[in-house]
Amino acid sequence: MGELRRTEKKKKSVDLSIKATWLAISKMYNLLGADYEISHSIGFVLLNIDPVEGTPATKIAPLMGMEARSLTRMLKNFEEKGLIERVADKTDKRKVIIRLTDYGQMKREMSKQTVKVFQRRVEEKITPEELSTFFNVMDSINEVIKDPKGQMFDEIRDQLKSFGITEENVNKK
Repeated sequence: MGELRRTEKKKKSVDLSIKATWLAISKMYNLLGADYEISHSIGFVLLNIDPVEGTPATKIAPLMGMEARSLTRMLKNFEEKGLIERVADKTDKRKVIIRLTDYGQMKREMSKQTVKVFQRRVEEKITPEELSTFFNVMDSINEVIKDPKGQMFDEIRDQLKSFGITEENVNKK
């Protein structure tokens, strides 16, 4: 394996660039929100709750690409902080609607304004054409990730096999 590392050319990878940028954005939002006791995660959730009607609890996790159980813990924490309230749906009592409290509305507005300023600052540095290209590239990357036929996984398994790595010999202890 050490030999492989020495012979590989160093070049930028898509996943590393995306992850590094996302971490920098998250850190920026956390630094900006620290004085207002709001984190990037809190702001992201609040922005995904309809400010007028509220949002069914079951709809929030998919909107954010989260697992339902992770969101359950987060919502409990939000409720304890006074950001949200749970309300039974008027037509279907089994449904729970997550509504923002006045405090939650204020924190949501703070998040919204922060995102707007960041977006404006990015648009000042990047031309509309570059931004359009960026979104097209991100859409294409998401298509690669979805890989409905699992072709990428098959290709990765084949590549690993060429190095003698299989599920069988990796999972042996």
